[in-house]
Amino acid sequence: MNASGIKLWRRWLRAAIRCSHPGQAMAEFALVLTPSLMLFFGIINFALALYSYDFVCYSAQQAVRYATVHGSTAMAPVSAAGVQTYVDGLVVGVLNTNSLTVTTTWAPDNKPGSVVTVVVSYKFPPLTSLVSSVTIPLTRTAAMVISQ
Repeated sequence: MNASGIKLWRRWLRAAIRCSHPGQAMAEFALVLTPSLMLFFGIINFALALYSYDFVCYSAQQAVRYATVHGSTAMAPVSAAGVQTYVDGLVVGVLNTNSLTVTTTWAPDNKPGSVVTVVVSYKFPPLTSLVSSVTIPLTRTAAMVISQ
């Protein structure tokens, strides 16, 4: 590039700087920031919901195992309230136990050969609950046969 080309480029750069519009940059930033934050918080909400659902599945699986091991022939047979207490102990610090429901049924009873079914339900409150009071129901059912 020759000297006259450099001078022309500098003159064009100075003119561009003088004619800048600072309000335009702020408006563009606001237009880009809003959808970006919505996407970011949407991803976080989805990840939290997935984590909560995984924990609901885990607690249902462990609760049915616990109920199977503690059938009528065990040293300490368990009731539906005992399974609820067991699940509450599993999820403490991870899920809100006030939004957690555990339903345990034995068909026909809690003797060997019977089927234990545990249903764990959780009402997931999204992170954006400030905007809306909608909760997402997460439910998992697990069943197992009492073998001893």
